[in-house]
Amino acid sequence: MAVKIIIIRHVPPEKEPEIRPILLQMRSLAHAQNGYISGETLINFDNPLERIVISSWKSIENWNDWLNNKQRINYQAQVERRS
Repeated sequence: MAVKIIIIRHVPPEKEPEIRPILLQMRSLAHAQNGYISGETLINFDNPLERIVISSWKSIENWNDWLNNKQRINYQAQVERRS
């Protein structure tokens, strides 16, 4: 069964130039992950600091594999250090 995952990120405007390339690398890595279907990033019109990421996966197992991917964990840690 396919699943959709929703992630909410808060990106300070002064940090966006640092964070954006990391998020793009993470997205590129996700595209190559087994079970990845699609993804989109939305910016909250009322709060432009808020990003909503919606990704679709073939199964919850595929999502969990991605969640535990060592490269993804490394990218996520880089984003958190800069946020």
